[in-house]
Amino acid sequence: MAILSIRIIGDPVLRTCADPVTDFGPELIKLVQDMMDTMEDVNGAGLAAPQVGIGKRVFTYRIGSQSGHIINPVLENSEDLQPEGAEGCLSVPGLGFRVPRHRWTRASGVDVHGQPVVVEGEDLLARCLQHETDHLDGSLYVDRLAGDDRRTALRAIRNAQYGSVSAKTIAERARTVGSSFGSGA
Repeated sequence: MAILSIRIIGDPVLRTCADPVTDFGPELIKLVQDMMDTMEDVNGAGLAAPQVGIGKRVFTYRIGSQSGHIINPVLENSEDLQPEGAEGCLSVPGLGFRVPRHRWTRASGVDVHGQPVVVEGEDLLARCLQHETDHLDGSLYVDRLAGDDRRTALRAIRNAQYGSVSAKTIAERARTVGSSFGSGA
């Protein structure tokens, strides 16, 4: 088990579109296990590879009794929206805002062995699938905010001094840091 360092807003990897996974093997299996361990260690609902410095299209999730991972996800969303719910992010610690999301989502992709995976859900699971896929596209939940919420979020981010928050958060989160996948961790 390895607990990975979670990247904080301001890190360029969070704003870069992740590359599709093309190599399946032990390194990918280790990355997904490390991501699951990290997500559970911080009691997160989901974790995308860019959040741990890996520019690959992989995310893990855990909502209630449903947990797993999806590689190279493609989303299909309902046209209608769910009531706006508060959303936070491990890469934007200490903040939470109401974000519009589609009511229902189906995520199709593959697992660590290249086998097809389909996960669909409503409410919090749909929100999680959309949130984590946004990370793979180089987007953060605060990018979906508008009006006063957006101004408030951006002001809070500017005032949060994430440089010092980042160091403190990493120290609190990481008992051990490392991954054999890529050079980003």
